[in-house]
Amino acid sequence: MSAYHHGNLRAALLAAAERSLRQHGAEQLSLRELAREAGVSHAAPRRHFPDRQALLDALAEAGFARLDAELRAALAAAGPEFEPRLHGVATAYLRFATEDAALLDLMFAGKHREGADRLVAAAAAAFGLLDDLIVQGQKQGILAPGDPQQVGIVLFATLHGIATLINGNLVPPHLVDGLLPTAVDQFIRGSRP
Repeated sequence: MSAYHHGNLRAALLAAAERSLRQHGAEQLSLRELAREAGVSHAAPRRHFPDRQALLDALAEAGFARLDAELRAALAAAGPEFEPRLHGVATAYLRFATEDAALLDLMFAGKHREGADRLVAAAAAAFGLLDDLIVQGQKQGILAPGDPQQVGIVLFATLHGIATLINGNLVPPHLVDGLLPTAVDQFIRGSRP
């Protein structure tokens, strides 16, 4: 990144933090290093992030907002039918979870901290889409009636489990391409009334 000269320092710092997170992990994130990279004084970031935890929380919140936007875009692109929508959301989540694994870890770890109300709200927006999708499948008779949250947890566990297996290189590369469609189809078959 070139030195910061004008515009939105907060956005520039978050973009640099996300790059650093991808390359080095959360442990290496430093406000001082981000300030150096942006070409500002080491005190300048403190106007936006009083401490390192505030930076991590802002990064996690931005991650949830991006995940929400990507899931919404997948739903919109898939059309009105339940099964294509489910496949679209599953694909979008898996892409996010495997391309931004360190960010996803930060997002999930951060929302369980005391006082992380903004992260909890940001997560609820993204994962509320899954609940709404389950309700759609139930209303259309594709999924069995029942507690949509419970069914959504099973779906999320499946998607997140696949992402964890891929991120941990526990799935042979030749199986990766067909894994998600197979899992979604099995989820639908197993959840039918």
